[in-house]
Amino acid sequence: MDEDSRITAVAEVPTDSTFLFRVRNRETDEEKEAIVVRVTEDGDDGDDPGELACWLNYCQHFTHIKLDKGSGAPMRDGEVICANHGAYFEKDTGVCTYGPCEGAYLQAVEIEVADDAVYLTDDDYAFVGVGPGEQDDLDLSSKSNYEF
Repeated sequence: MDEDSRITAVAEVPTDSTFLFRVRNRETDEEKEAIVVRVTEDGDDGDDPGELACWLNYCQHFTHIKLDKGSGAPMRDGEVICANHGAYFEKDTGVCTYGPCEGAYLQAVEIEVADDAVYLTDDDYAFVGVGPGEQDDLDLSSKSNYEF
C-alpha cells in the first residue's frame, strides 16, 4: 500500500465512536471530512482486525452538518448518531434508520486494511490528514439539540 494513502493504525479506530480524517476530492479539489467506524470487533486470534467502514462526515438531513465534530461521533446500539437532529445511521450500511432523513444513505468512502493500518483506496479522494478541517466562521450549526 502507498504510505500517502495511510489513514491510521487499525488500533486507533475506536470501538464506540469514530475516527475523523480529511480527504480532497480529486475532481473538484474540495476538501471534505470522513469517518472510519468499526463494524465488527477484532477477531479472537488477534490477527483479524475486524471489519471497518468509512463514510463522508455529513448528515444526509442537512449535508453541512457534521456527524463527528472533532471528538468522535456519538454512537448507540451500533449506529452513528447525528447530534443535531437525532438521525441514526447504521455503521455497516450507512442507511438512516431513524430521523428526518430516514431511508437516506451516508456517502461511502473506500478503504482497505493492510499490515494493521487503514488505507484510503477510493479513486475519487486523496488523503489530506487526520482530524477535523478548518472551522467555517459562517457555520451556524449547533453542537446538539439532543442529549445522549
